[in-house]
Amino acid sequence: MTSPKIKQPAADAVPPPLHELESEVMEELWVSGEVTVRAVMEVLNKRASKPRAYTTYMTIMARLHKKGLLVRRREGKTDYYAPVHTRDEYMALRARSEVEGLVARYGDVALSNFAEQMAGLDPARRRALQRLARKD
Repeated sequence: MTSPKIKQPAADAVPPPLHELESEVMEELWVSGEVTVRAVMEVLNKRASKPRAYTTYMTIMARLHKKGLLVRRREGKTDYYAPVHTRDEYMALRARSEVEGLVARYGDVALSNFAEQMAGLDPARRRALQRLARKD
């Protein structure tokens, strides 16, 4: 009997929000690219006040893979993980989802708050954001 394949989400599917440790791991993967669990553990534990066990990182990275945020490649007995999205792509997908959710829930009140925020920006930044919005 064969085990079912885990279906990877579409590249433009909305990725889930990250919890604290997931965020630390993803930040490292966005910097490093394809890496092993051990490599992530070594880098993050150097900065940590209390080092975490290998199994903690292994579990987090397996969960991120299951959530569709990481791809996994096996070479011998070693798994290599890489981000599905760049950091900027992830942030754009999450932001779009959050904004759509706020507008769906609060309608014009949310939109008026966004407009108020835009009006309060430095004119150069406002123009840059308007150019960015036209690219989508």
